[in-house]
This record gives sequence, C-alpha cells and structure tokens, in this order.
Amino acid sequence: MSDREKTHNTLHKALEVNLDNCKYGTIVEIGAGQEVARNFFRAGGAAGTIAKTMSAYDMQVSDDIYGAEETRRYVTRNRLEKMLDKEYAAVTDLLSPTRPKNTTFFSYAATVTAKSYLQKNECHGWIGIRVQLYPGAAPSNIILHVRMLDNDGSAQQEALGVLGVNLIHAAFHYFTQPKKIIESLVDDLEDCRIEIDMIDFSGPYFEETENRLMNLHLVHHNLTHAIMFSPDGEVQVPSELLYKKNILVIRGNFTPLTKVQLDMTKCGQQHFNEMGNINSEKTIVLAEITMASLTVGNEINDADFLARVDMLNTQGYTVMISNYLRYFRLRAYFRRYSQLQIGMILGISNLELIFTEEYYKGLEGGILEAFSKLFQNNTHLYIYPFKNPDQDELVTAHNFQAPKKLQYLYKYVLDNNYLVGLENVDESVLDINPSEVLANIKKGRGNWENQVPESIAEMIINKKLLGFVDK
Repeated sequence: MSDREKTHNTLHKALEVNLDNCKYGTIVEIGAGQEVARNFFRAGGAAGTIAKTMSAYDMQVSDDIYGAEETRRYVTRNRLEKMLDKEYAAVTDLLSPTRPKNTTFFSYAATVTAKSYLQKNECHGWIGIRVQLYPGAAPSNIILHVRMLDNDGSAQQEALGVLGVNLIHAAFHYFTQPKKIIESLVDDLEDCRIEIDMIDFSGPYFEETENRLMNLHLVHHNLTHAIMFSPDGEVQVPSELLYKKNILVIRGNFTPLTKVQLDMTKCGQQHFNEMGNINSEKTIVLAEITMASLTVGNEINDADFLARVDMLNTQGYTVMISNYLRYFRLRAYFRRYSQLQIGMILGISNLELIFTEEYYKGLEGGILEAFSKLFQNNTHLYIYPFKNPDQDELVTAHNFQAPKKLQYLYKYVLDNNYLVGLENVDESVLDINPSEVLANIKKGRGNWENQVPESIAEMIINKKLLGFVDK
C-alpha cells in the first residue's frame, strides 16, 4: 500500500487515531448500525480511544436519554445536537478529573434513516462531531447533512462507517484547513455513494471560517449538486427547504442584481400564482447561480461570490448555487423534494439557448429527450420580453423566432402552456443591460446606480464590490 493509499484508507485512519493516547471520546450511532465504532475496533487499539459506543434505537430509550421530540421526528439537526450535548458533557464531566491532562475529548454522533425493507424512504441523516482541539479547550463542532445513494441498506451502512471515520480523523488532523476536512470526507469511498449537501463549522477554532464558502466548496468538489442560503444568509438543507413547496426560480449571474431582474421575478411570481391558483405561503422563490458563472478556470473568487449572495439576500431572495447547466436536470433536482408546481423565469437569450440543438450535444435523445424531461406535469417556463434597440416591437414568447426546423416544436410547447409569455412588465427597465451595468460599475459612480436597487448601489459603493473604484 502506497503512502497516499494509507492516508486515504479507512482502517489506517482509525488506527492512527487509536494510537494517539491523547484522543478519547464516545461514538453514538442511530439508524444504520454501529459501523463507525466497528471500524475503530477492527483497526485495533480502540481501547485507548473509545470510552463508550451506543445505539439507542428504541424511541422510548432514546427519549429517556436525550429528551422527547415534540415533532416525533428523530432524523433532525435538533436531535443530533441533543446527542452531542449529552454525550460530550457526560464524557468530559466523568473523565476529565481522572484522564491525563493532555487528553482531548470528542463525541461523534449520527442519526440517520437508511434504506428500509418496509418503505421507500429518503435515505439521509445528520452527522456531527464535538471535539476539543487542544487540552482543556472549549469544544468546536462540525455538523453535516448527508444523503446515502447506495441501493441497499448494508452498502449505506458501510459508506456511513467510512464517512464517520473520515470526519473524526479530519477534525483532529486538518482543523486548520476546513476545505481539506471537506475533501477528505469521501476518502476511500467510490463516487456517487454519499452526497453531503450541508456542512456547518462552529466553535473557537472555526470562528473565522465562513460557512457559506465551505458549502460552496461542497459543490466545487462535487460532493453535492446544489446548496442553498436563506434570505438571512444562513445555510439551508435543500430537502427541508423545498419539501412540498411550489418552486419558482430565476437563473442569472447577478453581477449585480438589476431592476430588470427584479421585474422579471415580480411578473413571474404574479403569473405563477395566478396560473396554478397557488398559495404564496407554500411557494419558495429562488435566485439560482450556476458554478460555471462563479469560476474562472478552476478558481473561485470568494469575495465576488459572497457579494452576490449578500446583494440577493437584501432583496429577500433565497439563493441557490448549483452545477446544473441544463434546465431539465435542474427540474429533476427539484422533483426529488416536491411534486407541486415548478416555474422557471427566463429571458429571451435563455430561450434561444434552450432551442439550440448544440446545447444538448452528448444527450442520446438530443433536444427531444431534454424537452420530454423538462416539460412534464406542473412545470412551466415564464418568458420575459426583450427590447431590441433596432426594432420597435418587443420580442416576446409569442413572436420569438425559433430555428426553422424547430418551429413546430416551439409552437407545440407554446400552445400547451409549457411556455408562458410574461405580461404587465415595466417597460421602463427593459433598456437595462446587466453586462453594461457591471462594466460601468468598474468605471466608478454613474447612471448604473439608477439601474439597480438603491440598497444594492449603496453596498457596491460602500464595500467597493464587483470591481467598483471611486474615482
């Protein structure tokens, strides 16, 4: 086994932790066996590392230990945090007086629902570690939400066992490099076995860690397809945010968000609610940015990313970052969590892209396959008009000219209301070109300030965002 293989091997990692007499703690796992603890025992020397292992499967037993859950839901972050609170306090209160002074304590916990023989359930879980990173220190936390993608329960258990060892090992060895912690979580796991769609670092050693950037790294490192931030900037679990919701999304670069994009959202939401007689309280409006628009080569400008999220949050948007370039894949992602209405707001330039056959190169069924997956039940594209400076008439969904050989296909999706032309638009904002706004921002103050929301103009000027220089 090469040195690199050793550093990625599960049992080698477990043994490395076991042989360090300073690390001592508990492992509690509910929902998929005791695979993490088993790996430490298999590696050898676990008596020097593990004070206790436990699986409180029975609800009454679990409630007696950790307290009852009012919602009767046990695979939640709240439940995980109760487990970490209880176990960490127990091990440190009991053993701190008698263990060597150089001991660093930890508690690992997991509450998951793996594949069941009895039902087709969402296979997911909450996993975390509370850990001292030097003797006597206040603890720090790393918490994950994961989806298990294997098709049988035993394989899911095995994957969780590997993930848990990786998390414990990484917390102790890479705590000064949070991105390396993330990258090491899937060591010794084949692709497409585990998806990590949320991570949260907290505590003394992670006070300077920007969790939004860490979650962006999940997408950048292909550990998940999408991440989400609430309007207050908090990282969200997509499955919880989107569950049984009507979903309306506008895709863009948002460098910055302009008044024309605000009008697109307003008109789109109005038509979306009217068409489906939708309860707005059960609707989530997303501003989606693709990873392709955030990267230059393989690098991400962190400041630019945070600026875009901050600006969208000020206008009440929930922000989504995804690696989906094609719209039908974005729709399939939403369908994981909701069977209600899906709406996508597009400009004419995006409509042109959707009706470009080259866009579907590599897809076996080409544009027809893509459309069959995109235009299914309860899915509509809302088309915002375009003002061509060389023409008097607006370009709309009704006079848009698709390529000649696709015109009958276009007529079909239009006649069947898969494409919906937006009306009652604010024509005073149609002259706004987001690319020109960005170019003008880099020249200093100017008319661009009238083309974006006032609060966003103030943010750009005061924080010198998006290349703004006050000349």
